[in-house]
Amino acid sequence: MWFLRAGPAAAAALLRVFLAPGCAAMSTGSFTVSQALNYRGGKRVQPADGSGTEEAYEPATGRVIATFQCSGEKEVDLAVQSAKAAFKIWRKKSGMERSRILLEAARIIRERRDEIATVETINNGKSIFEAQLDIDISWQCLEYYAGLAGSMAGEHVQLPGGSFGYTIREPLGVCVGIGAWNYPFQIASWKSAPALACGNAMIFKPSPFTPVSVLLLAEIYTEAGAPPGLFNVVQGGAATGQFLCQHRDVAKVSFTGSVPTGKKIMELSSQGIKPVTLELGGKSPLIIFSDCDMENAVKGAMMANFLTQGEVCCNGTRVFVQREILDKFTEEVVKQTQKIKIGDPLLEDTRMGPLINRPHLQRVLGFIEQAKKQGAKVLCGGDLYVPGDPKLKDGYYMKPCVLGNCKDDMTCVKEEIFGPVMSVLPFDTEAEVLERANDTTFGLAAGVFTRDIQRAHRVVAELQAGVCYVNNYNVSPVELPFGGYKMSGFGRENGRVTIEYYSQLKTVCVEMGDVESVF
Repeated sequence: MWFLRAGPAAAAALLRVFLAPGCAAMSTGSFTVSQALNYRGGKRVQPADGSGTEEAYEPATGRVIATFQCSGEKEVDLAVQSAKAAFKIWRKKSGMERSRILLEAARIIRERRDEIATVETINNGKSIFEAQLDIDISWQCLEYYAGLAGSMAGEHVQLPGGSFGYTIREPLGVCVGIGAWNYPFQIASWKSAPALACGNAMIFKPSPFTPVSVLLLAEIYTEAGAPPGLFNVVQGGAATGQFLCQHRDVAKVSFTGSVPTGKKIMELSSQGIKPVTLELGGKSPLIIFSDCDMENAVKGAMMANFLTQGEVCCNGTRVFVQREILDKFTEEVVKQTQKIKIGDPLLEDTRMGPLINRPHLQRVLGFIEQAKKQGAKVLCGGDLYVPGDPKLKDGYYMKPCVLGNCKDDMTCVKEEIFGPVMSVLPFDTEAEVLERANDTTFGLAAGVFTRDIQRAHRVVAELQAGVCYVNNYNVSPVELPFGGYKMSGFGRENGRVTIEYYSQLKTVCVEMGDVESVF
């Protein structure tokens, strides 16, 4: 934590030491990127061809921090060929050899935690406090899969007459990871760690909104000893993603993002019969029973709605509160929401930064206006916030919002807002709230707060969601699988089961006698 206590001048000096040439950073409002943002063959490169340009912003100030070319079909092919060459080397290494490189990469991330978190905060807008936790989860993910790399094994099966069979778990080949802008570095770690542990290579395409921090991960893998090309980065939007999904030498696609884009990626990948992992949106329920620990329930609701400015796919934005405690709960959650410190995300005491960009800010504010027209009551927040610091006046800030008097058929309750907006809904009985909680096309997460342990397990058993929380919310231990039901996607990230999504099983049958032919 020295980095945070050192003060702006010392922090800036430390960043200049850590960051690659071409990145200048002192504080909010001064970071710029001049180096190439593609990574191929173990180094930063300009794309060989392009399909348009993009600008990346600093959400806290509205400044452009990078202008870059989107990768075209030729650049994507070069990245794939580079990854194929690295895969030929990497797949022949033992699990323990791969483990050592992943552990070294985890060590470097841990050592450079504050630098990486600062870059993440500048490009994404989340508070430095949160970004540091994201980086911790990232190195923990690499350590976890380093531990599993040596455990990939098949089984031996004895057959009649002394013959036998066995299975081999093998890597898929060149995998593609397509990330989202809310957790740029963490998502890249979640996808690359199991892929590399299984012996695959990976090409990663970050969101064009947040292209910067994944380059640090690519450089760290190279520094840790990964073969050049094992982890490549291509920048771009939909066209670049299409080139990746349709490339014949790509073996798998893992995508985190919206449902419409997930559908398109599934369609494109299906043309090559490629397996896909989809981690999509959500409109998750958080159920607060009257016998809950009120203080913990309020904390849980805050965690379920306001991390990363509410831009979290698994957020529990439909907060169902048993009627007996509705007024008390609502009063307390409004009180706590009004206390959230909004401002410069690089300051240690800030707990909410700006949203990702201006169009998204306007979209979120539009949901609130629509909610008011449909009868919801704004209990706090829901409007623009202008920080006192002049350099932040063009940032994308808003006050976190709690909506009361909500009904199940309101747009704010049915659609994913992806912003700091909590909808509070009363309920009376367990059976009623379960039916309402499950009445959604999504199924990513759900939560329940109650002191009744039997009720907790009974409710969780009925909730149609891939991740369920009991008396907590939005915790992400890398040991546990993460993924959704229904239109929230399929496949899993994290946990031991993810090894199965980045590997394939080969069966070998060995005859120890003579062939018995029917001819």
